[in-house]
Amino acid sequence: MGVRERKARERQDRERKIVECARSIAENEGWPAVTTRRLADEIEYSPPVLYGHFPEGRDGIVSAVALTGFQDFTLAMGRALEGVDDAERLTAFVRAYLNFASNNPATYEAMFSMRLGVRFAHESTPPELRAAFETLVSALGDRSSGDAGTRAEVFWSALHGMCVLTRGERLAPDNEAARLTELAELFG
Repeated sequence: MGVRERKARERQDRERKIVECARSIAENEGWPAVTTRRLADEIEYSPPVLYGHFPEGRDGIVSAVALTGFQDFTLAMGRALEGVDDAERLTAFVRAYLNFASNNPATYEAMFSMRLGVRFAHESTPPELRAAFETLVSALGDRSSGDAGTRAEVFWSALHGMCVLTRGERLAPDNEAARLTELAELFG
């Protein structure tokens, strides 16, 4: 391996370390605790090193955490649907989606609520976002003659609303199973 390849690998490792550290801090303490100074201290690099990887500063780091989150989301949804028959597919997807949001609240917030340096539903949309959206489309299957993308957007909106309202303790905790079943039946 040449010097150029080694430096590229080291750069990727540093970037991964920055993203993992930011995600960890956010999940444990919330996004206000994620600052470039804190990250630099945690990973033992100077702030200019962080800005060398993320010229946009914290916003770029949040976007990188979100993209990593979309990759994790797509994998988690795929695992949740493995070996599930068509009758239970949507219920399994809803449960996995809600679990992902509950188990990764700061990452979920970065993915779906914070400003990102990427665009959704656009030709420039990164592949991580496209793959995640495709899991929504495929979870619904060929259940209607309407536009699958629009149906997936409405389904996603309902899921997101359930996540936000649940996290904000606005929904009855003892009614979660019934909500999950009702949502799956509405889109099934």
